[in-house]
Amino acid sequence: MIRPGRDDDPDRLYTVTGGRSRAASKDFDLVTLVVSECDPVPGMQSEHAAILRMCRYPTAVVEIAAELGLPVSIVKILLSDLLDSGRITARHPQTTGAAARGRPGQPVAAQLPDPTILEQVLVGLRNL
Repeated sequence: MIRPGRDDDPDRLYTVTGGRSRAASKDFDLVTLVVSECDPVPGMQSEHAAILRMCRYPTAVVEIAAELGLPVSIVKILLSDLLDSGRITARHPQTTGAAARGRPGQPVAAQLPDPTILEQVLVGLRNL
């Protein structure tokens, strides 16, 4: 069974990222919300253009990776490119209401899902 993003040709992933293996920015985790600040332009890398079209409304990094069928690490590199060029904005989701108040003695950040668990869920969904 072929798993999107996991069984991709390494040469393709190398080409998509320009040979980079890590994102320049540490601004992204699985639940970071990304919003396009512009439309794609002619000649733009196809993955960058797809991200800009997909993120007209806030979209989580994990959703972008799933939609593109690419590993999250590759998507973070692409997002770093777009962030550096001012084509997207990124922010961590804010909690509101009762969730923002948190459990007594526990900060709100401690209540967010573990990124490792979210990635395992993504892998499980891909395997369906």
